Amino acid sequence: MSVLDRLSGLFKSKEEFDLTSGGIGKPLFYLALPIVITNLLQTAYNLADTFWLGQYSTEALAAISFGFPLVFLLISFGIGISIAGSVLVAQYVGAGEEGEAEYAASQTMTFAIIASVVLGGVGYFLVEDILRLLGASPAVLPGATAYMQVISLGIVFLFGFLVFISLMRGYGDTITPMLVMFGSVAVNVIIDPFLIFGWWVFPELGIAGAAYATVFSRSLALVVGLGIMLKGDRGVRIRPGQMVPDLSYFRRILTLGGPASVEVTGRALSVNLLLVVVGLFSTTVVAAFGIGTRVFSVIFLPAIAVAQAVETMSGQNIGAGKPDRAEATADFAAKTMFLVLSAMGVVVFVFTEPIVAIFTTDPAVVDEGANFLRIVAPTFGLLGVLRAYSGSFRGAGKTFISAVIAISALGVVRLPVAWFGAQEFGPSGIWWSFVVSNAVGATIAFVWYKQGTWRDADLTRGEVDLDDDFEGESDVAEAATTDD
Repeated sequence: MSVLDRLSGLFKSKEEFDLTSGGIGKPLFYLALPIVITNLLQTAYNLADTFWLGQYSTEALAAISFGFPLVFLLISFGIGISIAGSVLVAQYVGAGEEGEAEYAASQTMTFAIIASVVLGGVGYFLVEDILRLLGASPAVLPGATAYMQVISLGIVFLFGFLVFISLMRGYGDTITPMLVMFGSVAVNVIIDPFLIFGWWVFPELGIAGAAYATVFSRSLALVVGLGIMLKGDRGVRIRPGQMVPDLSYFRRILTLGGPASVEVTGRALSVNLLLVVVGLFSTTVVAAFGIGTRVFSVIFLPAIAVAQAVETMSGQNIGAGKPDRAEATADFAAKTMFLVLSAMGVVVFVFTEPIVAIFTTDPAVVDEGANFLRIVAPTFGLLGVLRAYSGSFRGAGKTFISAVIAISALGVVRLPVAWFGAQEFGPSGIWWSFVVSNAVGATIAFVWYKQGTWRDADLTRGEVDLDDDFEGESDVAEAATTDD
């Protein structure tokens, strides 16, 4: 028995839980748990880069601070494509149309590769100007540019691995991506210092070494992921013959993935724009904001994972013609995450000072950070509700609705409330903007979802019919399943 099989045995497989029948809690939990671990592994990867570059030089650490947000911006389009692929695969698997699921997966991987090559090429020549525009100092700019140019040239591997994770999740397998991610992170952590400091036979590459380590580890992960999908015995299968670009299908992927990219980018931009408001105050307030958002990023990991699990279960059940079960899944997830995150909010509310003190010894920062957490903590549960219903919207193919809700809560509500609140009430006005936006976002998501407009979003028939839009494609995909 292989190591992969032994590790997989620690978790329930997709075959042990039919996502379209039986209970809801167990399959949702077993889908979400590996996603939580995968996200934690991604966090570990970021921390490893930060740690080693911090040991190298202050300039390198500052450079990576500019690099990380720019990397996220570059791959935001890839996230949209991956979500589109995940939704299509989920609905086709739920409908029992394995051939169409394979075609969707193959086309998604093709266009992810094409998009990454184009974005990487453009990014390579523009990153220095963008970094300068973002305010990188002359001391930091060369290192940040070198880092981003290497990442730009290797962005195809980051894109490809991201799509692999999403396609497998759409099929219902979150375990295999977790195990591949573990191997990728392990490789990155091991080779980071060798390439940064020039240990053993390797040259000293500094911050560029961290970028090379990222690209190398992700390239290995993509090779493994492609091998798994080409073999097709652990999840959705891709077929080389179906990877010839189909521009009609690309329009479909873009229709689903475009709004998802806007949502992801909007979330990132809202944090950066909020920093403009926070920056009006002292460094104490800025530090408190940074600590608070880091605490949130950990607290909300379960909600993000459950939302992605809901996306898969909703997609498969809608594809199977069971919208009532999709709605029951969203409701169950919303109630569960409301209770779980509310309980975590109580813990944070009671232990605010000790939590903030983990990150700083400055009494003023501890006081302001505690004030931030104490104000926002009672609304943690509302984020669980928002994420659960947004995940179900995405699973239904209604990525535009999910994007509208996110942008409304963050851009239309949070930013203006933070701006005017800061003028009237100081830093506390900014903290209260989180409370207002959380409440408004959860309410909009709940009310909109209960109107049931997502129920007509079966992408396997009706709203978008493969037989009508892609004549002959079904026959090709069906025939391909017999070429073993």
